[in-house]
Amino acid sequence: MFREMRRNDRQVSSDEALKLMEEAQYGVLSTTGENGYAYGVPLNHVLLDKGIYFHCAQAGEKIDNIGFNSKVSFCVIGNSEPIPDKFSYRYISAIAFGNCTEVSGAEKEAALLALVEKYSGGFVQQGIEYIKKDMDKTKVMKIAIEHITGKARR
Repeated sequence: MFREMRRNDRQVSSDEALKLMEEAQYGVLSTTGENGYAYGVPLNHVLLDKGIYFHCAQAGEKIDNIGFNSKVSFCVIGNSEPIPDKFSYRYISAIAFGNCTEVSGAEKEAALLALVEKYSGGFVQQGIEYIKKDMDKTKVMKIAIEHITGKARR
């Protein structure tokens, strides 16, 4: 179902790709809309139990597209640095493919707490209060990873 990587000499292990996915500060979610166009949007995320979680508004293009086709991809890029004399870059990247669904209850709360810990680590207690107060105002989505690849030029 998924293609082999053309430059497999640059392929990194699934574990290294997952580690990058976990550590990256943001990624780009790609969806497909009813109009047939791809839609890529940068967003914050957290990796829990090999699932990629993100929060979003109750409505919008992202949610509409996921409702139309829940198969998505999510990519992140690690440190990159130009190599001018080689007309190239050093980089590491990972791309995950999976089915995206809304989560609720304890799973939603755990994902929101993990997002607070990742992005606002010095304010966890305030984050817990914020979650309790506004949890019903946000959606939390999970990408169940079906396939992940990573690639690097070192």
